[in-house]
Amino acid sequence: MRQGETFLSGGSDASLFLMGRNSRGNWVVKDQRGLRGGLFVSRAAALKYALFENGNHPQLVVTIPGNFDLDLSSNAFPAPVPQAKSELQPLAA
Repeated sequence: MRQGETFLSGGSDASLFLMGRNSRGNWVVKDQRGLRGGLFVSRAAALKYALFENGNHPQLVVTIPGNFDLDLSSNAFPAPVPQAKSELQPLAA
């Protein structure tokens, strides 16, 4: 890691990370929940990020064969559905 370089989680959360190449040849890394990840130009940079973010647990980095694209569309992160009220309020006349 370069001097002054930091990542969001600070490397404190040990979670499973998926890593692979996208259709353009870049390396993609994302955690299993889809909350963290990135696009990298080299395998070394992708692996370094994944290891830092998961607390240096190489057994929690899985390489995916074939195309592995990073989905940033609105469907990838659906908005939460508001809770419906359990009781209907009568209308005032």
